[in-house]
Amino acid sequence: MNVIGGKRGRVTIHDVAAAAGVSISTTSKALNDTGRMSAETRERVKRIAGEVGFRPNALARGLLSKRSFTIGLLTNDTYGRFTLPLMAGVSEALVDHGVSVFLCAIEDDPALGQIHVEAMLEKQVDGIIASGKRVDRHLPVDLSNLPVPVVYAFTEGDANSVTFRSDDAHGARLAVEWLVDIGRRRIVHVTGPDDFFSVRERADAFRAVLGRNGTILYGRWAEAWGQEAVERLWSGQSERPDALFCGNDQIARGAVDALRERGIRVPEDVSVIGFDNWEIVAGQTRPPLTSIDMELKELGRQAGLTVLALAEGRPVEPGVRKLPCRLVVRQSCGGK
Repeated sequence: MNVIGGKRGRVTIHDVAAAAGVSISTTSKALNDTGRMSAETRERVKRIAGEVGFRPNALARGLLSKRSFTIGLLTNDTYGRFTLPLMAGVSEALVDHGVSVFLCAIEDDPALGQIHVEAMLEKQVDGIIASGKRVDRHLPVDLSNLPVPVVYAFTEGDANSVTFRSDDAHGARLAVEWLVDIGRRRIVHVTGPDDFFSVRERADAFRAVLGRNGTILYGRWAEAWGQEAVERLWSGQSERPDALFCGNDQIARGAVDALRERGIRVPEDVSVIGFDNWEIVAGQTRPPLTSIDMELKELGRQAGLTVLALAEGRPVEPGVRKLPCRLVVRQSCGGK
């Protein structure tokens, strides 16, 4: 052990076998969970391999298992708002399995998308995760009938595929029920365009909680829309809101800024909740913004483990998996 530990250069399977006092064949079978041997021998070989810093040769391992131990992540979310946290979850899930992930951004270009898909197949990826910037749109490239498994995350999937997305209705209920619990009654939902599936799901959940007592304003995914919505609500003759549930954090920050300019205190006079929990926006809003986290990292983790299972030939039931959201409470809405 001391001799091996003091060696320079790469530790080989020969070194592990010598340290464990077994044959190279036994060492290989132990490390690959194949062959017949006692559980004690298998565990001892694995332990010694870890102690001496043995790292299997990726090419040899791939030839043995007929896998490349790589996953491709394909996305048209070139801004990275949704894909980057999702990719962090994929990488975190697969690193312990010795699987690498590489990202290909295709924008909204079908030709570029096809080039990247063909490049992934040439690299013999074990599978592909497709991700996008909205859950109700397909990527602009055909991923059906590929020779490798495809899992969809935060984008529209093909028929009989496995698709992961956040439960928008659950997130909306968390926000509205929190506002009701802290005593708010005149709640307005200021959200994005109503041609988005996620917008409609959140709006339906909003109405399910509040019934006729809730007002919904549809607009754009922009701070300017949050400011315009406040101008509209506070310039009219109707009773003014005591809470705003916004469709994303940018709308919410625009609303908070507009309220402050009018001398309206947040959260004392009006509570504000956003959606996305985009730290760069929510954390820098004054006061910091309470927001719904879509748990994109966990979504990526689940997608990564699923594409790995498919690559290994394990059965996976097709369909849409909706992951619950999480309310992150900061200072903009009050309550504890």
